[in-house]
Amino acid sequence: MKLYPDFVIQIKGESHQDINLCYQCKKCTSGCPIAYTMDYTPAQIIHAIRLGLKELVLNSKTIWLCASCETCTTRCPQEIDLVKVMDVCKSLAICLRIKPKIKEVPIFYKLVLTNIRFLGRMYELGLIGALKLCTGNFMQDVNLGITMFKKGKLKLLPSFTFKGALTAMNIFNKAKKVK
Repeated sequence: MKLYPDFVIQIKGESHQDINLCYQCKKCTSGCPIAYTMDYTPAQIIHAIRLGLKELVLNSKTIWLCASCETCTTRCPQEIDLVKVMDVCKSLAICLRIKPKIKEVPIFYKLVLTNIRFLGRMYELGLIGALKLCTGNFMQDVNLGITMFKKGKLKLLPSFTFKGALTAMNIFNKAKKVK
């Protein structure tokens, strides 16, 4: 495996997080609610970045599975914002045209942006429905969805204002021009 000694410098420069301060207490990993689904724990990702294992990090499932809940950031005694580090790793992977190891990730991101672009806010039920249509996993999570609907966590219709939707659309149009 090839080493990239400047990888840690690149991550530090783009995330503004000094991950060399990490002394591997692993509080980030012990607090992470989805660490069990990751191929490398948050602490292992930090260690791999410090070692210059760029390909391992950018090809991992971990950077795409991070829910950005910030539990790791809150628990870190060195105040390293690991969410920013994960976001930079995702951006680098995209720039280097490295495909996410989980096929649903790019579909999910596109659907979230489409949802916000046209409604001005999130419409969870529509997002879930579109994701299930795109991935073909129609019956996965049905019981969870029913439970969430019964508890009022999922709304049948989107709640949005025309002004909010128009504002979001304008933001997306300006971003397209800048790009």
